[in-house]
Amino acid sequence: MRATFVVGRIAGVRIGVHWSVLLIFGIIAFGLAQGRLPQAYPGHALVVYWVAALAAAVVFFASLLAHEVAHAVVAQRNGVAVDDIVLWLLGGVARLKSEASSPAAELRIAGVGPLVSLLLGGLFVLGAWLLALASAPELLIEVVAWLAGINLLLAVFNAFPAAPLDGGRLLRAFLWWRTGDRLRATAGATAAGRVLGWLLVVLGLLVFMRGGGFGWLWLALIGSFLIAAATAEGRQAQLRGVLAGVPVHDAMTTKPLTVPAALTVADLLAGPLYRYRHSAFPVTGENGAPVGLVTLDGAKQVPPEKSGTVTVSEVMVPLSRTTIAGPDDPLADLLPRMEPGAEHRVLVMDQGRLVGILSLSDISRTVTWLMNAAPGPREVP
Repeated sequence: MRATFVVGRIAGVRIGVHWSVLLIFGIIAFGLAQGRLPQAYPGHALVVYWVAALAAAVVFFASLLAHEVAHAVVAQRNGVAVDDIVLWLLGGVARLKSEASSPAAELRIAGVGPLVSLLLGGLFVLGAWLLALASAPELLIEVVAWLAGINLLLAVFNAFPAAPLDGGRLLRAFLWWRTGDRLRATAGATAAGRVLGWLLVVLGLLVFMRGGGFGWLWLALIGSFLIAAATAEGRQAQLRGVLAGVPVHDAMTTKPLTVPAALTVADLLAGPLYRYRHSAFPVTGENGAPVGLVTLDGAKQVPPEKSGTVTVSEVMVPLSRTTIAGPDDPLADLLPRMEPGAEHRVLVMDQGRLVGILSLSDISRTVTWLMNAAPGPREVP
């Protein structure tokens, strides 16, 4: 899940927002302003309901962010680097650059999220009670009470022992501790995630068909996302098992063709060096050091009449937004950070010098070679 835009950093971790947040933000605000709030306390102006609803939605997403920041901080304290945090349709996710080193570390990283949500829910319960004692406006009390309920619900739902929920991570930590096999533990947690997902889908559809309302379709949608996420996590765990112990330099493309940052887009698209070769190229500055990554698709977005004056540096993905790896880094640790698309190539650098580039096709080729070289039958992810 890649962020559509970045809003800043907290504790050194980049915070991003996916466009789907706007959808759920609108659903929450509309549901409160047009439903719950006027039903509970009628008689106020419509604008008052909307101001209260928008404020509640903002605080709710701040609560989600606190949940994910807690994961990130505890991960860093346990020696696990954090790539970024992305808020999206179903909440948020803290993307870790590697896995926990032990079941105990996994337990701490996974468990802190629901604990933070539970703590926030308790604080909002206390706040609603104090506001009621102080005879505060009823609409304010209702908003705080809703925030208490939604945070407690978030804590309980995330504690379900099924991947990719936090409870699934807790289940994996337990299975890892019992069996000593992280891959088997992951398989058990992802299987539980698919079971929970299908239960939610079936329950949501059955109740909806019996007149339960469109809210139950939302439950079925959440179930389908759980199934997809758990399946993807299971496949990624299989890949990590196959690639265990393989360094990046065994899979990367060495001596990649680079593009000068000062080159015009027209020369890039027409130049014989770059035509028909690759879909993305590392970009280098005047001193030869890498400064970003340019894709042919990105270059083609420049209008033809401007391509002769627009330089590659103006259309490239800057180095700060590009995934960087060292040649001796574990290849398996890059899997959670790689996605389809030329813009997601990994630049391999050694002491500031570009030594290679890595794509999903490079990883696929490496996996195929490992599967063919391994004795006996093995399951291909």
